[in-house]
Amino acid sequence: MNGQEERRPPPPSGRQFAIADGSSRAQISSMGATLRTYQVGERDVLDGFRTGERATDGRGQVLAPWPNRLTDGSYRYGGHDCQAPLNEVSRHDAIHGLVRWLDWSPVTRDPASVALSCTVRPQPGYEWHLELGIEYRLGPTGLAVRFRATNVGAERAPFGVGFHPYLTVGADAVDTLELTLPATAYLDPAAALAPEPVAATDLDFTRPRLIGSTQLDTAFAGLVREDDGRALARLEDPADGRFVELWVDGGFRYLMVYTADLVGRPERRRKAVAVEPMTCPPDAFRTGTDLVELEPGESWQGSWGLRAGTGT
Repeated sequence: MNGQEERRPPPPSGRQFAIADGSSRAQISSMGATLRTYQVGERDVLDGFRTGERATDGRGQVLAPWPNRLTDGSYRYGGHDCQAPLNEVSRHDAIHGLVRWLDWSPVTRDPASVALSCTVRPQPGYEWHLELGIEYRLGPTGLAVRFRATNVGAERAPFGVGFHPYLTVGADAVDTLELTLPATAYLDPAAALAPEPVAATDLDFTRPRLIGSTQLDTAFAGLVREDDGRALARLEDPADGRFVELWVDGGFRYLMVYTADLVGRPERRRKAVAVEPMTCPPDAFRTGTDLVELEPGESWQGSWGLRAGTGT
């Protein structure tokens, strides 16, 4: 080709950005700014996917400008009647926002971090104009993820964000693992997602407890925070002490927890636990519950992260 190297197209998940710090390394894909893999030493911390695949079952994806499910895909806000595409047809809802399949652009990059950005423009499912930015950074304390949303439009904009990592400690099944959740309440789908106490239910993981046969696809609330303002979830294998912790700062008030019972590939079912930071609960665009409302020019930012290790 006239002496020029043939240019190959990027894989289905887009451009790949590798970051590393010490024995830790991660791969971020431009498609959806997705956290594709995260490893500490030779150990996988996430149940991720290969470069030749696209993300399935939300693996590692950014969920914005709303996380979780939006019933019927319809809502009214600021005088706008919006109808988002129903991309979860079996439940007749719109799930996980609009940016999962967009190519995000790199902004800054160094060996241990990468920052990417994306624009959400007014469209039938969302009539507002946002600039979104995310930074993934590895360091001695693990992986930190910082997210920022700015309303660059002329009207107040509704907003929510979530993330979808599937946590693993390498066990054959989640049944033998202990789960700890900093949540005193869950949102009951049978009661219009009203918060109910987890105490005296099989959803109480406020202390380490074997998952066993429990099936979770549950939004948790009432997060209890440490002295530094973070809430901390933990997945641990009691057989060898391997663990992974997920922390969220005060911007994230909910955790969606999913034991992967119905993921698309049967061999991956109940192999990992999705612990999903969320700023708002399901259907927040319809109910207004804990919805972030950004005035023109206003920004919101929040952080979460992961740490893996062995023993206490």
